[in-house]
Amino acid sequence: RLDVPGRRARDAQSRGDEQVRRAARRSHAGVLAAIVTSVTPGAPAQRSRARRRRPFAPLNEPVRDWKGRRVWIVGASSGIGAALARRLGRLGARLALSARRETPLRALLAGAPTPGLALPLDVVDAGAVAAAAARIDREWGGVDLVIWLAGRYVPMRAQDFDLGQARTMLEANLAGVLNGIDAVLPMLRRQGHGGIALVASVAGYRGLPKSLVYGPTKAALINLAEALYLDLAPEGLGVWLVSPGFVDTPMTAANDFRMPALVDPEQAAQAIIDGFGRGAFEIRFPRRFTSWMQLL
Repeated sequence: RLDVPGRRARDAQSRGDEQVRRAARRSHAGVLAAIVTSVTPGAPAQRSRARRRRPFAPLNEPVRDWKGRRVWIVGASSGIGAALARRLGRLGARLALSARRETPLRALLAGAPTPGLALPLDVVDAGAVAAAAARIDREWGGVDLVIWLAGRYVPMRAQDFDLGQARTMLEANLAGVLNGIDAVLPMLRRQGHGGIALVASVAGYRGLPKSLVYGPTKAALINLAEALYLDLAPEGLGVWLVSPGFVDTPMTAANDFRMPALVDPEQAAQAIIDGFGRGAFEIRFPRRFTSWMQLL
C-alpha cells in the first residue's frame, strides 16, 4: 500500500525508482524484441524465425571473430572512424574506408595487415555513395558490416541560428545516411546476412545547449535505426545504434565548454567493438554518463 506513512512508503518509492532504472536499461532490448516477435511482416518463415528468439537473447548476432570480415567504415579519416579502422585491421578485418579526404584513408590502409579499399566520397553525393557500394560488391562480392560515422557538427543556439549551416548538417547527418541505406540495403538483403551500424549521439536523447540542429539530426538517426531493426531483423540482418557521449575528436574541438566523461577515440572504438561482441542493439558509452542522459 502506497498510502502507509513511514518505512513502507519509502520502500515503495525505492522499488519504483529501481523499476524506472530497469525499464531504462530494457528500453531497446525489451521493446524491440517484443515488437519484432508480435508484428513481424513478411513470409510465415520470417515470422516463425522471429518467434523463436530466446528470452533475453541479444538483439543482434554477436560479432567476435573479425578475421576476414568485410567492413565498410564511412567517416574513417579521423576520430572514432580512424580508431575503428586501426583496431579492426589489427583484428583481421578487410577494410573499405570512406571519407572526403583520400590521403588519411590510404595511410590507414598502409598500416593494415590486410589489403583494403580506399573509397573517397562525400556522403551527400548519392551517386558517389552508390558507386562506392557497387565497387565493394564487385571486388568483394558483398559486405558484412557497414559502420556509418560521417557527419557534421556546428555548435548553434537559437540566438545565432544559421539556416545555411543548419541545412548543411541536415544533409550530412541525415540525408547522407539515407544515401548509404539506399546503396547498401539491396546488397545486404540479397546476401541475407550482414548489417549496418548507425552512429548517432546522446545529443539525440534530449535537447541540449548548442545542439539546436545537430541534436535533432541525431534524434532522427535513433528513430531510423529502431525502425530499420524492426524491418530487417526478421530477414536475418543486423542493425546497430551507436550512441557516444563526448569523444575527443576534431568535431568536438569546436566546443568551448567542459565536456563531462570525455573519452578518446581509441576508448570509443573499443567500446563499439565490445558492443558488437555482446550483440547489443544500442552501443552507448561511457555507460554512466549515457545512462543519466537516458533518464533525464
